[in-house]
Amino acid sequence: MLRRRFPKAFIERYSQFIPDFDAFLDAMQRPLRRTFRVNTHKATRDKVLELMSDLKPEPLPWFELGFSMPENGDSPSEREDARYGPHFPNLGKRIEHFVGLIYVQEAASMVPPLLLQPQPGERVLDIAAAPGSKTTEMSAMMQNTGLVISNDPSPTRVRGLIGNVDRAGCLNVAVCRMDGAALGRAVAGTCDRVLVDAPCSSEGTIRKSAQALDRWSVATIARFPSIQKRLIAAGYLALKPGGSMVYSTCTVAPEENESVVTHLLERYPEAEVGTAEIPGLKMRPGLSEWGRESFPEAVGRCRRILPQDNDTEPFFLALIRKPVGNSELRSSDLQ
Repeated sequence: MLRRRFPKAFIERYSQFIPDFDAFLDAMQRPLRRTFRVNTHKATRDKVLELMSDLKPEPLPWFELGFSMPENGDSPSEREDARYGPHFPNLGKRIEHFVGLIYVQEAASMVPPLLLQPQPGERVLDIAAAPGSKTTEMSAMMQNTGLVISNDPSPTRVRGLIGNVDRAGCLNVAVCRMDGAALGRAVAGTCDRVLVDAPCSSEGTIRKSAQALDRWSVATIARFPSIQKRLIAAGYLALKPGGSMVYSTCTVAPEENESVVTHLLERYPEAEVGTAEIPGLKMRPGLSEWGRESFPEAVGRCRRILPQDNDTEPFFLALIRKPVGNSELRSSDLQ
């Protein structure tokens, strides 16, 4: 296994709160498992397993529609994927992917919709949606009913989002291209559920991209919290009273995670942080402090997914609810 050189600042930062830090570093250096999700808009679980039996996909223990490839599960007809090594089939070249029977998606990326639990007939906002993995997952969970407002401000990324929504057969998705904060104001108080899968420093992608580690710096991390704080506030504003929101990132940095949730609680003290749990998936509690910042007790109910625990990317999750009695919009919210 190729040993990657982690920056000194990276080691100094994360060894402070990851007790099994050597296991964390080892996991971050292993190639990422190739995983996919069955798209129930177009196929049943059993039909996909029959069509892909040559690869011997293995079910994820915490999601019945999620599967990973065994290390030696490639067939002779599969070309090697240079990003993942010779034992990983390129699922993106499978006909099942091309016609939308499956969605190639990192395992931890499947978790935010599972935590949010959108229901058929609801109105759901995915405020930073491209490339569409979570939008299409939520659309399937909602059985193509209700409405998923799938947003991204980038013209280039929105084109990819539209392509994935179309390929997956999502009929209940409206794609839009707006600034997330402006969209939150435009739909204020109307959404049953909101997903804020925020842009981040993407430390979680180090397992599949050496360039992600080359780009890593504390300065890069510092670029994102202001964006994330705007989006989490916009997502909360979009919720109906009694609605639920999931805030998630694929980064380890507390500045982009616990600090952002703390910002929301300071702005909206009535917001309730639920305990984020997925049966069968190991997750660790949110931090109580970082550097000179102490976090509210409720932030401990957030969860961090670490790569050594479930062989995934790192991820952070916060489940937030707007109380039923909270129906008043402040004038400052709409500015």
